[in-house]
Amino acid sequence: MKALAILGSTGSIGTSTLDIVDGLPEQLRVVALAAGANLDRLEAQVRRYRPAVVAVTREVSARELQRRLGSRPSEVCWGPAGLERAAAESGADMVVSAIVGAAGLLPTMAAVCAGKDVALANKESLVMAGELVTREARRRGVRLLPVDSEHSAIFQCLGGNGAARVRRLLLTASGGPFRTRPRSTFASITPEEALKHPTWSMGKKITIDSATLMNKGLEVIEAHWLFGLPVSQVDVIIHPQSIIHSLVEYVDGSILAQLGVPDMRVPIQYALTYPERCENAVPRLALDRVAGLTFEPVDREKFPCLDLAYQATRQGGSAPAVLNAANEVGVHQFLAGRIGFDEIATLIHKALDGVPGRPLTSIQDVLDVDREVREWLERH
Repeated sequence: MKALAILGSTGSIGTSTLDIVDGLPEQLRVVALAAGANLDRLEAQVRRYRPAVVAVTREVSARELQRRLGSRPSEVCWGPAGLERAAAESGADMVVSAIVGAAGLLPTMAAVCAGKDVALANKESLVMAGELVTREARRRGVRLLPVDSEHSAIFQCLGGNGAARVRRLLLTASGGPFRTRPRSTFASITPEEALKHPTWSMGKKITIDSATLMNKGLEVIEAHWLFGLPVSQVDVIIHPQSIIHSLVEYVDGSILAQLGVPDMRVPIQYALTYPERCENAVPRLALDRVAGLTFEPVDREKFPCLDLAYQATRQGGSAPAVLNAANEVGVHQFLAGRIGFDEIATLIHKALDGVPGRPLTSIQDVLDVDREVREWLERH
C-alpha cells in the first residue's frame, strides 16, 4: 500500500486526489495533509482519513484546528516548516504537490531531498527552480510524475522513448473563455468573466492563468524541464474541445495523442499508480458522440503572456522566477480590482525588463528573487 502526503488537500487537485484514494482503498492511504485557510474542509478530511501529520499556513489556524480535533492523534504543525515536515517526515512514499504558486516550492524540494517520489501539480516549482529541482531529483533517484493533464499526456505518449527521437511536443490549450473575444475589449474583462473557464473546474489563480494563457506558458517551461527538450521543441496549439490533452511528434512524422474526458482524476490516478493502470469511476470518452476535434494557432498578439514565458526561458537564470512572481502579483491585483485584465501581461513585461537577471545556485537564491520582484513591483 502506498502512503501519500497531499499538499494542497482542500483545493481542486487535492480533493480529486482524495476521491481516487476512496476508490483505491487497498492501494492508497493518507499519512499527511496540508492546506491553507479552508479549515472546515480540512477538519472534515482529517476526521475521515486520520493522517499522522497535518500542516496549515498559520499558527492561529493550527491552534484552531487542534481545538476542533480535540484528542485526535494527528500532529498539527504550521508555516513553511510544517509543510516541509508533512512532505518529508510523515512517512509518505509519494508526495502530491498541489499547493498553488510559489508557496509550493519549498515543500516540493523537501520531498525530493527526502527521496520521495512526487506527483507534481505545482508547476511553479519547475518554473522557478527547474534546474535545481530536476538535478536533485536525478541525484536522489526521485521520480517527478506529472499531474497536469497536458504533461501526463506527453509522459504517456513518450512511453519511455528518449528525447532524441522527438521532433516536438504539442501542448493543447482550450483557449480559455476569451478565445473568440476581440482583443479591443480585453480592458473591460471582469474577474467574474475570467473565472468562467469553458471546460475545466479549477482554483481561481490557475483559472485566470488559463484565461491569459500564462498557464500554457508555465506549462511550456515545465515541459522543458520534465522532458529535457529545449523550448524551441515545445509548441502550443488551441484545441477548444479539451479532448486531446497533448501530443508528441516524432522524427519520422508520427504523432501520438492522448485522449480522454476533461477530468483531472485521470492524470492524478496515473501518477499515483504508475506504472499500473486501475479502474475508476471517471466517465468514459464516447468517441461516437464527439462532434469534432478542431485545432487553431494561438493568437499571440491577443495573448502575449505565452511569448513572455518563452522569452523568460530563453533568458534563463532568474528570469522564469521573475516571470512567475510578477504573474502571481498581476493575477492577485486583477482579482482585487486594482488592474485590468490586459494589464497583467504589461506588469509581467515590466518586471522582466526592470529586474536584473542573475544565476540561481540555490533554492534560497530563488526565494530571494521571488521576494525582490514582489518588492520591486510595489515600488514601481
